[in-house]
Amino acid sequence: MQLGERAGLKPAKRMREIFGDALLELCRQNPKVVVLDGDLSNSTMSIYVREAFPERFFNLGIAESNLVCVGAGLAACDFIPFIVSFSSFLLCNAYDQLRLAVSQSNINAKIVGSHGGITLGKDGATQMGPEDLALVGGFPTFVILVPSDPISMHRAVQAAAEHVGPVFLRSSRVAMPHIYSDDDPPFEIGKANVVREGSDVTIIACGIMVATAMDAAAMLAEEGIHARVVDMHTIRPMDREAIGAAARETGAIVTAEEHFLHGGMGSNIARLVAEIHPVPMRFVGLADVYVDSAEPEELLDKYGLTARDIVSAAREAIAAKR
Repeated sequence: MQLGERAGLKPAKRMREIFGDALLELCRQNPKVVVLDGDLSNSTMSIYVREAFPERFFNLGIAESNLVCVGAGLAACDFIPFIVSFSSFLLCNAYDQLRLAVSQSNINAKIVGSHGGITLGKDGATQMGPEDLALVGGFPTFVILVPSDPISMHRAVQAAAEHVGPVFLRSSRVAMPHIYSDDDPPFEIGKANVVREGSDVTIIACGIMVATAMDAAAMLAEEGIHARVVDMHTIRPMDREAIGAAARETGAIVTAEEHFLHGGMGSNIARLVAEIHPVPMRFVGLADVYVDSAEPEELLDKYGLTARDIVSAAREAIAAKR
């Protein structure tokens, strides 16, 4: 069964292609937007901008530190740079430059970490970014966005450009089903979206795991369990109100993310739950292990990032509150 099929979601193009479409649309709207890429435009899909606006596209080659510094310089000259490469390369090779030139300077640069998480698949662990949210989470001035479907990707790119200050946007190689329609509420930084109502447990997810959570909620409904599903598309600033409401109204929370459990979305939600309204929690994410090279769906299954894993965690969280 395809991702999102159990929940009745429609399939979509790969998210990196959706990102390329959204970035090109933004460039058509805003002449201040420029794009910098680390010689991966045919993988990140910033190639769409390279072909349409070659004068606003800069290939800095396999030199991520330089890529970030040039982008920061363009931001200082009142451009809006989108600095694009794989999450693993940007955050591991250019961490010092991101810290000094972007975060501490609070410069208006947008960092796009493509191929985040483990669904890069057969390219292997060296190019995956399962720790990207934890790494960028060390920068206090960054907004962190993880869109979950085509509509939210378009809106996240637009929101990133409109926000004044550093933004990290996670993109992905794989396709994610349609969760939203054009007439859904607008994407708002710092405000999570409830995509399914429920009263027994809340599943808070981001990225590809939102569709997985929707499938899990459909499976739980067959058991008579009503699960709320929250799309936490903004990892910073996190929606305290939505988290507090989930804790008070459903009494149990499961988090689901394509990321290491340490330093990811779930650990930050747990901190807020402890402050606001403590309830039983369970966490679906990557344990302390670098993953193998395989098809994305095989990796998600092997490392416990499926709807079945969320269902099991939800049962445990519900049992713990009784």
